[in-house]
Amino acid sequence: MTVVRVIIEADGGARGNPGPAGYGAVVRDPETGEVLAERSAALGVATNNVAEYRGLIAGLEAAAELGAAQVEARMDSKLVVEQMSGRWQIKHPGLRPLAAEVAALVRRFDRVTYTWIPRERNRAADALANAAMDAAAATGGAGETVIVATITETSGPDPLFDTAEPAAKAQTAATGRPAREDWAPRSSPATRLVLVRHGETELTAQKRYSGRGDVPLSEVGERQAALAGVRVAGLRPDRVVSSPLSRCRATAAAVAEAAGGVPVSVEKDLIECDFGAWEGLTFSDVRERYPAELDAWLGSTSVAPPKGESFQQVAKRVRGAMGRLQQAYEGQTVAVVSHVSPIKLILRDALAAGDAFLYRLLLDPAGISIVDVWPDGGVSVRTVNDTSHLLDG
Repeated sequence: MTVVRVIIEADGGARGNPGPAGYGAVVRDPETGEVLAERSAALGVATNNVAEYRGLIAGLEAAAELGAAQVEARMDSKLVVEQMSGRWQIKHPGLRPLAAEVAALVRRFDRVTYTWIPRERNRAADALANAAMDAAAATGGAGETVIVATITETSGPDPLFDTAEPAAKAQTAATGRPAREDWAPRSSPATRLVLVRHGETELTAQKRYSGRGDVPLSEVGERQAALAGVRVAGLRPDRVVSSPLSRCRATAAAVAEAAGGVPVSVEKDLIECDFGAWEGLTFSDVRERYPAELDAWLGSTSVAPPKGESFQQVAKRVRGAMGRLQQAYEGQTVAVVSHVSPIKLILRDALAAGDAFLYRLLLDPAGISIVDVWPDGGVSVRTVNDTSHLLDG
């Protein structure tokens, strides 16, 4: 079952704080209120806040399994809503790993927003959480009850389900992104992602679609990679992570060498978009041979080139890669060597921009962008497409 947009209602609690704890999450169709999935589990002994975060995590996991692209998470926990919206800092060290887990899951969707609701409007998730707390109190252990997209004849919209949008939610829907109102410094170190586009290839110079074809760097590209390496070395990266294609691996090797031989690893999901039948063609070639397909592709990120991959598909795998990198190298500086499409999508998400951003941003060969991300989901874009290091090259 695949859906475009869902609403998650999540809750958690503990009998005592800490005490026997559990969570509940309900995933609904936003138009009808129909239950698409439920999750609940006993957590043994935990705090209310831990249980609330676990409810949100379970709901996001269920939404991802349903293939949702957009999620609105509704909770009666002011703390979780404000922290994950970026307005409150996460001061308790026990909650930071949970916030990081949420942030990694969020990258699997096109958009996730958070809405506070009163407890009486969260009664389905509250009932699941209370049943899980009963189980925790009875057994003293942890168990899980999972229902995925199981709809009975008596299932239907919650009587308190309300599809009316308050003013703040309407503004978010209109702008396509929630406002961040917290510029306060964070206590935990950021993970710095230094995004490096590979150096020039012959296809790059000819402005041809270059996706999965394993095209090597040109002589110009090799010089660009060396200059980019010197620039990145000044940022003192702890590791270099590369797309599997040779043009990126060669650029990554130049960066690693300039940085004193830091480790290099390959992340398969950083590979370029699969342009399918358009591989090796110019834009003019595609316009002449595939006019209808090109118009459809330019009109929606859900459309793929013939025998290729859509930007939505690319975004999903790239978010997964970014989440893994953030978890594996939290607080470190990672040089990420990739291609135009993945880097554009990373920057689009980091800037909470719309899809039009993808067509307005230019990324040069060996250009460098810098994004800082925090465990609580905070993001700061510091540099976009810096090519100053190439001026002498």
